[in-house]
Amino acid sequence: MTPEIRVLLVDDQELIRLGFRMVLEAEEDIVVVGEAGDGRAAIAQSAALAPDLVLMDVRMPELDGIAATQEIVRAHPQTRVLVLTTFDLDEYAFGAIRAGASGFLLKDAQRHEMISAVRAVHRGDAALSPRVTRMLMEHVGSRLDAPSAAPDPTVAAERAAVDSLTDRERDVFLAIGHGLTNAEIAQRLFVGESTVKTHVGRVLAKLGARDRIHAVIVAHRLGLVGD
Repeated sequence: MTPEIRVLLVDDQELIRLGFRMVLEAEEDIVVVGEAGDGRAAIAQSAALAPDLVLMDVRMPELDGIAATQEIVRAHPQTRVLVLTTFDLDEYAFGAIRAGASGFLLKDAQRHEMISAVRAVHRGDAALSPRVTRMLMEHVGSRLDAPSAAPDPTVAAERAAVDSLTDRERDVFLAIGHGLTNAEIAQRLFVGESTVKTHVGRVLAKLGARDRIHAVIVAHRLGLVGD
């Protein structure tokens, strides 16, 4: 039997939470374990309930979803955050990604898109379409600090991790950095998707990356992928 995905809903509008709960709990493998109406409550509920995934709105009173995401990811690295946003170019959503979210989802997404996103983030994939991933890369890439004369231990560690990749793992890593899906990587490298999934898992493990989004940011920080 497939383990249940335990979800915490965070949105300041009760009707939106109700709608999401109805959609999610119609699935056999998803259960909503709690709700929160602002960022502070989200942090408290995450500590109390230890959800697998937090479905997080970003624009909320008291404490916004960016600050809440950062604290939840820091305190509970096993909990993944899927950000809810109204627009796919929302600056708040990108800020939440930088804070540690594993993807973002439009509030007007179709039912199947929401379910797929929850499952994807739970298993460690990125809940972003290739188009949105490329927008994220442009957004993050344009805001990364230029290399400084002083050595950065984080960058040095990331370079060492990349150097430890095999040739095939590096190919997969660069493809992830370009926003390709597993299916697209399989087609490019002439291998099966199951093989790609295995390589992706190894790449993330060697990089110490939380998920594909983190891997994309690493690729850009090291200057390994361009526009």
